[in-house]
Amino acid sequence: MEISWNDFEKVEMRIGTITEVSDFPEAKNPAYKMLIDFGSEIGQRKTSAQITKRYNKEDLLHRQIVAVVNFPKKQIANIMSECLVLGAVDKENDIVLLNPGFKVENGLRVG
Repeated sequence: MEISWNDFEKVEMRIGTITEVSDFPEAKNPAYKMLIDFGSEIGQRKTSAQITKRYNKEDLLHRQIVAVVNFPKKQIANIMSECLVLGAVDKENDIVLLNPGFKVENGLRVG
């Protein structure tokens, strides 16, 4: 399905740095709870991600990632997810997080 350039521009993908990571035993599938810093304009956002196959908590802390920050909030178990972390998903649902190739300012828009 093709989308228009105007549709693509509506998706606000930003660079953020993971500042907190914890286990999320309340989730249906193995996942982590994370707090991500998107800079002064957007601030910090909470989310969860099913990325426990490939990443441990120590690997994620201070890692920059790409996330969508303008989706509506979504209740996931006992937290309200405020952004969607992006990654490539293989056939076994193993996720590789998208990230910038170099350290950049938190909050930069991806486009």
